[in-house]
Parts: sequence; C-alpha cells; structure tokens
Amino acid sequence: MNILAIDSSGLVASVAILRDDVLAGEYTINYKKTHSQTLLPMLDEVVKMIEFDLNSLDAIAVAAGPGSFTGLRIGSATAKGLGLALGKPVISVSTVEGLAFNLYRVKGVICPIMDARRNQVYTGVYKYEENDMVTVMEPCAISIDELIGQLEKLDENVVFTGDGIPVFEEVLREKLGEKCSFVPAHFARQRAGAIAALGVKYFKEGKTESAAEHKPIYLRLSQAERELQEKQSKQAKE
Repeated sequence: MNILAIDSSGLVASVAILRDDVLAGEYTINYKKTHSQTLLPMLDEVVKMIEFDLNSLDAIAVAAGPGSFTGLRIGSATAKGLGLALGKPVISVSTVEGLAFNLYRVKGVICPIMDARRNQVYTGVYKYEENDMVTVMEPCAISIDELIGQLEKLDENVVFTGDGIPVFEEVLREKLGEKCSFVPAHFARQRAGAIAALGVKYFKEGKTESAAEHKPIYLRLSQAERELQEKQSKQAKE
C-alpha cells in the first residue's frame, strides 16, 4: 500500500510517502515561509529522491484539522488537487490525533496542544490500551483553563506535545505539578509520517472520501467570521 501524507495544519509543513509499510521519505520544515510556497516543492523533492510514481498511490492522507485556517486550506487544496488529478481517494486525519500518534505506547494520557490564540488550544486526549491508541477526549477548541479542569478530573499523568507547549508550559506546570511532562523538540511538532501511518489504518477501515467530498475540519469560526458575527451582534443591539 502506498500513501502520500500532507500536514500543513500548523507552523510546520510536512510531506511523507509510506510505501508498503515503510516510511520511504519524509520532508518536514518549521520556518516562516508560507505553506503555499513550500508544500509542493517539498513533495516534488521527496518524489524525485525516492524515485516514486505518484500514479502508484492508493490514497492521499491529509491533516484535516483542527489547526491554522490558512494552513488547513492549503493542505486540503493540495490533497484535493492531487486526488482529482490522479483519481485517488483522500483520507482525513485529525491533526491532534496525528500528534498523539508520534508518542507510541507512552504511559498515562497524551494531550496534544496547538496554540489557537485568545488563550485557547486545539486539543484532544488519548491513551494507549495495549497497542491501540484510544480517544479519551475528542478533538476540540477550548480554553487552557477548561483543559486543565478536564485533565484534573482524569487524575492521570499527562504527556503534552504540540506548538502550544512554549505558550502554556508555565501555567500547566503550576496547575498540574508533577503529573505533567513535556516531550522534547523532535516529538513536539506535526509529522506527515504519523499522518501516513494513521492513513493506512483509516484506509483499511474504509474511512476514505473522494477528493471532491473532502473539506477541512475547523472546529471554530475564523477571525474574519468572528469579527463579522461580533459586528452584526453589535448592530442588532443598537
């Protein structure tokens, strides 16, 4: 089985090709260039380096959200375009589930946190039961205080990953104390390799969609939509 994976849901841009359960190539960059500038050149480079024929793909897996609105749109548009051109299905993978899948069989619960601004995070909670990762809390956008409250109720050791760590590490340590730990840098960002591995799992479970059907999972309104909503609410009160 051959899976192409794309993740541009956050600060990181990442592409990977999983060929017959072997990660044949992965290209990940965390820099200030926009994903629209980097994603396709990165894919082209990986394809050339491993001499891969995109027509041999079985499906295209994409980190469908939550995450950056612009990043998600770029990733989804890339997956849709390739899917339509190649006649291949698309597999939508949760961004936070992909982050958690980087930490295979970690003890306790795994909590990816992506900075969603306005003191909020995109998050979810996962744990391993034997070899299977199970969802404890579904992906959502909530305040960091709400998340801390949910984790305190679980009363388990928590491993945090994601780009929200530099923003919220201090308050998480203050509130959760010795029950929390934070992954090192090489585990703390999105990797398309994890999206590809989950893509294989989803593919076998029949969780695919046509390229035309695919759309990102935003979980909350964009800034422009929020501002419009606030403006309309203000006008209605006047």
